[in-house]
Amino acid sequence: MHKMIRKITSSLGRHVSTMARGTTQVRRFLHGAYVRIHPSVQEALMEGRPVVALESTIITHGMAYPLNLSMAREVEETVRVNGAVPATVGILRGQIHVGLTDEELEFLASSKNAVKVSRRDFPFVLSQGLSGGTTVSGTMIAAHKAGIPVFVTGGIGGVHREGENTMDVSADLTELGRTPVAVVSAGAKSILDIGRTLEYLETQGVCVAAFGESREFPAFFSRQSGFQAPYHVRDEEEAAKLIDSALGLGLSSGVLIAVPCPQERAASGQVIEEAIQQALSEARSKGITGKEVTPFLLQKLIELTDGKSLDSNLALIQNNAKVGSCIAVALSKIQKTRRKGNLPHQGDTTAPQPVVIGGINVDFIAKAQNPDILGGGQTNAGRVRRTFGGVGRNLADCLSRLGQTPLLLSAVGKDEHLQSVLHYCHHMDMSAVLQLEGKSTATYCAVVTSAGELSIGLGDMDIHQQITEQYVSQFKETLCQAPLVCIDGNVPLSTIQYVCQLAKEHQLAVCYEPTDENKASKPFLSDSWKALTYISPNLQELRAINRTLGNPVPAELPSRLEDVVQTAVALACPLLAHLQCVVVTLGTHGVLLCGKSLGGSILLCPGAQEQTAAASLCAAHYPTIPISREEIVNVSGAGDSLMGGILAGMLAKHDTDTCVQMGLLAASLSLCSYEPISPEISTSSVSQEQVKSRSWPEVKVWKMD
Repeated sequence: MHKMIRKITSSLGRHVSTMARGTTQVRRFLHGAYVRIHPSVQEALMEGRPVVALESTIITHGMAYPLNLSMAREVEETVRVNGAVPATVGILRGQIHVGLTDEELEFLASSKNAVKVSRRDFPFVLSQGLSGGTTVSGTMIAAHKAGIPVFVTGGIGGVHREGENTMDVSADLTELGRTPVAVVSAGAKSILDIGRTLEYLETQGVCVAAFGESREFPAFFSRQSGFQAPYHVRDEEEAAKLIDSALGLGLSSGVLIAVPCPQERAASGQVIEEAIQQALSEARSKGITGKEVTPFLLQKLIELTDGKSLDSNLALIQNNAKVGSCIAVALSKIQKTRRKGNLPHQGDTTAPQPVVIGGINVDFIAKAQNPDILGGGQTNAGRVRRTFGGVGRNLADCLSRLGQTPLLLSAVGKDEHLQSVLHYCHHMDMSAVLQLEGKSTATYCAVVTSAGELSIGLGDMDIHQQITEQYVSQFKETLCQAPLVCIDGNVPLSTIQYVCQLAKEHQLAVCYEPTDENKASKPFLSDSWKALTYISPNLQELRAINRTLGNPVPAELPSRLEDVVQTAVALACPLLAHLQCVVVTLGTHGVLLCGKSLGGSILLCPGAQEQTAAASLCAAHYPTIPISREEIVNVSGAGDSLMGGILAGMLAKHDTDTCVQMGLLAASLSLCSYEPISPEISTSSVSQEQVKSRSWPEVKVWKMD
């Protein structure tokens, strides 16, 4: 058996390394040795405050020194004045910087050898230790990876005039088609073919909206281009809602908000067009092509318009920074409101926040294509994907998607996974998660059968030991006010005992998720478990708990539903002297609730003493929602989704049947998703209304007394 496991592990390693090589290189390219996020930007992102990304080719290639430096400083100040944190992106000596110090701004502004860096240029520039300014494309990549949704620039690149012959199309357009960042600009640069640029953006699936009272698509220096934008937003609130809906849909494409230059500073369209034609003619005669064209044309326009184009350029950049910052602030408010669950009302006090304490993992899930996994060192055909899991993270994710955003207490390493984790969990309250230097974020590899069942799992989870009593005790006040505390089996025993002691002293509702058979018994090694309110084991974990308590347990576990229920009832019964409810997850057989019953329904919430005294012990079985074998992608997060749905219903004060059926809905969505917690889980897809709209099989109830 050990030999077979080693062979499967070796085979999995080759699968993971083949698949992960590309993604790992990209992560290393954007994290660790290759990236530095300014502390002020990092802090703002962690606290959910608005951040605006800014490009740097306008500094290195758009204007002469020292005008470029004063412009960059003024734009950053405009962002600050309007309530956001500026994050100018640049490359300094082979490292991507997201947010620059004043000294770094001056270094780029005065550099004579700065490179213009787009997507294609990153590997070479970083490997050679060069410095440069990031284009729209390059800045979008860095902003997206850092978790910054709004980016302000002067104007985007596009299809060059005569592009139908030269095929000269800016990488900005393809980046907008594959990177989900909102770009706020004065449209496309007027030296371009605006019509073909808009057509190309449509082909790339980019949502383009003019900002203000008109649908006229601006042409950088000029407010008019002669072309209409497909859509139109009147103010920053409308723009923020548009961006929020695009991000919420999970589209891989960006959004372009086209802001016209202020009327009093805009250049005459006819004057600019005549100057452009002259500049283009000169560029052709000098053989200027590729990425050198735009800087040449912009400089030539300054000369030909006696500085009017430069005046317009400075005005539109400042205006874009103001508008973009206001949009970022409005977007941040929308996202914070969603995290809080409801719009605040005058005089309301903030409701106490649930707390989840547990692990965050980066998961590599390998699903076999064929029913049988071959040993002997053979390569099994299948698909390998990277997802983000950890029982605590999964519970917090599901609760957040269902409008009950908890505070997550966990730990991650400051390594190549950090920014990916933070970005993936942007909808969750990660503000208290430890980020530790010199530690590795927990990773987990799973081999899953073609039916979606776990075959073998391997974990590097030492960092979970950093979720210490000392760390958790910093949040004692929040814990003591929480309507619910969830804790998983990854957490050190001393931390679990600390939480149980708090629960005993302050009558807290605490749910323990056993995590796996080996970790299930942690609270049961002492009397700590008697302070728990709920536990959610599977049958193997429930047997391990009883074995630890010295209770009789079966040597073999049954598979027939009737026998499974009988065994689960027998194993849950000794625990109910102290626990409110034991939620036994039964895989394909559904879920069994064991606890005190009144009027035929298990009491999820601890009731009054008289109510509890009148209750009897019962078990209620809820079958799963039928899903075909072909639809099941993986089962790794189904149990966490089930429990997350149940707890979300309980926090919303729904009846027991509704809570469990919400859990079953959430679990069914996650079974069909490569992510442990399906992105499809939401307050609309898993709700009391959805439960009522479906027909459910009869719930069978047995007396346990």
